Amino acid sequence: MAELKRGATQSALAMLNDLEQQEPADLQIKLDKALALRLQGNFAAALSALDAALAIDPYFFLALLSKGSVLEQMGKNRVAAETYRNALKIAPRPENTPEALEEPMRHARRIVEEDAREKAEYLREQLGDLRAQFAHVRLERIDECADIMAGTTRPYNAEPVQMHVPRLPAIPFFDRDHFPWMDQLEAETEAIREELSVLLSEGLPGFAPYVDYAPGTPENQFKELNRSDRWSSLWLWRDGERQESAVARCPHTAGVLEQLPLADQPGFAPTALFSALAPHTHIPPHTGSTNARLLVHLPLILPGPASFRVGNERREWRIGEAWAFDDTIEHEAWNDSDETRVIMIFDIWNPLLSAAEREMICALLTANQEWMQEVV
Repeated sequence: MAELKRGATQSALAMLNDLEQQEPADLQIKLDKALALRLQGNFAAALSALDAALAIDPYFFLALLSKGSVLEQMGKNRVAAETYRNALKIAPRPENTPEALEEPMRHARRIVEEDAREKAEYLREQLGDLRAQFAHVRLERIDECADIMAGTTRPYNAEPVQMHVPRLPAIPFFDRDHFPWMDQLEAETEAIREELSVLLSEGLPGFAPYVDYAPGTPENQFKELNRSDRWSSLWLWRDGERQESAVARCPHTAGVLEQLPLADQPGFAPTALFSALAPHTHIPPHTGSTNARLLVHLPLILPGPASFRVGNERREWRIGEAWAFDDTIEHEAWNDSDETRVIMIFDIWNPLLSAAEREMICALLTANQEWMQEVV
């Protein structure tokens, strides 16, 4: 290394070759040899030295990072990006990253991101003529597939925290065709808003923090919102139980909900609530309890920019426009306005379940709850 520092690469290489013969499995020697060869401008030989190290240990992070750099110097940018991508998958965590590696890793991320953007553009261009032939067909899935293939985004799957029903497709937002009653719901927006406006004028009585973990419970991403009024709610139904005090304040809203096909899971659903998000508050990414149900959002108070993401799809709320989504797919929400945002949330059965499956799911949830009570 002293020889390398003073620019005597040939002398350094001679010593490294001798050392490699004595210790052929030493990864550091091969890494140093690759460095010496790079300094000489012999990139092909440097690549061979790194490949020899990776043949011994395919997960040698420094060799992968160096290989990406060598490929980049050789002008093989796409292969370099793929190599960097593999290196970053096994990179040390930020708190364990030596300072000397921080800039090389930032550079690797930039190259990977640039390559992904260029690939996404290329794929869309290649599909352009064919897409024009299907101008009348919805192709959102293909667009997302192309972006995942390019690497500009990642796939999101259902990740229930309680019960996962297999073989149900992970659909972020369901088509309205599944819900012929949604027009009826939206027509009641103003009447529901009137009841909510009374609560707002009174300072949202009955609203309580949505996140309220017991002491000792890991808070994880909800640390800032735990027991905070920044995200608060008024429950009309909770875990299948009608909340009489809240219903008394909002009788018309309760009557509207009773006409809808709410999820009926004794002890678990229906759930219906007003959800209030304070100004400039972000609900971090999270997933819900089971894909046996969907959640419906009806926006009621939108004082300014407010958006919602499920998987790779991000939408802006609009007053009186409802949607149904699978909350077991990672989702998050933003209120970027200067005032409180309020929506109504309630759950319904996943429409892709049969009547028999729904009944069996209710029995399964009950049996699981009984089991857990016995364990406690």
